[in-house]
Amino acid sequence: MTEPEIIQTEINKIFKHIHAHPELSLQEVQTTQYIFNYLQKRGFSPVKFEDFPGLYCDIGDFSESSVKIGVRADIDALWQEVNGVEQANHSCGHDAHTAMVIGAMLMLKDNVPENKGVRFVFQPAEEIGLGAQKINKTGIINDLDYMFGIHLRPIEEAKSGYISPSIEHGATGSIAFKIIGEDAHGARPHLNTNAIEIGSTIVAMLENIHVNPMIPHSIKVTKFHAGGQSLNIIPGSVSMGIDLRAQTNKVMDKIINEVMDVLKTIETLYEVEVDIEESQKMVASESHEDAIDVLREAIVSTVGEEYLIDPIITSGGDDFHNYTVENPHLKGAMIGLGCNLTPGLHHPYMKFDYDMMPVGSQVIYEAIMKV
Repeated sequence: MTEPEIIQTEINKIFKHIHAHPELSLQEVQTTQYIFNYLQKRGFSPVKFEDFPGLYCDIGDFSESSVKIGVRADIDALWQEVNGVEQANHSCGHDAHTAMVIGAMLMLKDNVPENKGVRFVFQPAEEIGLGAQKINKTGIINDLDYMFGIHLRPIEEAKSGYISPSIEHGATGSIAFKIIGEDAHGARPHLNTNAIEIGSTIVAMLENIHVNPMIPHSIKVTKFHAGGQSLNIIPGSVSMGIDLRAQTNKVMDKIINEVMDVLKTIETLYEVEVDIEESQKMVASESHEDAIDVLREAIVSTVGEEYLIDPIITSGGDDFHNYTVENPHLKGAMIGLGCNLTPGLHHPYMKFDYDMMPVGSQVIYEAIMKV
């Protein structure tokens, strides 16, 4: 086989293994070990993170005068029902992202450009928005000049073969909380406040939050659990969850503040306790034009100008953007790879054109060479 055929075979092998062994966020122990072993056997020098799963691997020159480039792959899976079974499942393409990034490493191994250092980061916990933040705290991003990522795109955004030089994700957030009160007998509604009615009030109040309508955003209740098997009990407690979306970080911050004001008002109005159980946030993209320009050139070199498309704007989120938001000096952008992905990301039976994985690897490789 020729070298490109060998690399394609390796990409497919890596993808199939990771796809068959999905692990949830911050539980990617075996995935980390597999990548570590694979890279070591091929002459690389990977380094595991000490306090959480994941690893990184440097290639090239990391002297003070060199240009330093980061490339990120996410390695975690989702938890969802597949064929009637609740299980971990790679339905967001992280298995493909990892395979493509390793493919680019194989292309680069014997052709390292002078005065360049490339740090390949295999990041955990993207799905819960914590991985990039954890890696930022290790300090391994501090000395980088560029940061690139890649993500499969649904067919509605990009058909197979078409590639975007950036994905402009919106900010996402979630708040899980519990209204804590006492149950009461169905015949004595004066002895408590019905938690279902409180929850309904929260839903109505959230609908009255208004921010700039010119900027896409949404606030919606996605979890509402109250009551039990005994229908003659008025529930005093309810567990709820809210999903938040905004195309800009400024609007997301405003939405979060407004939601928290609603919950504080509920505490006062109904004399109940609101316990915030979980609060998460992914920042909106802040892609750098220099990085986008590099990726444009890389895409044209790989597939031709006719397959280059504009930056993709999406309300989905990705914690990749924490790298650039928390490190303002970093020039970052994420490749959007068209691959006929259907029915959609996070669908339990998501599928895509596997032949696009080597193309994605080539774009990453070309981007490194063109920085």
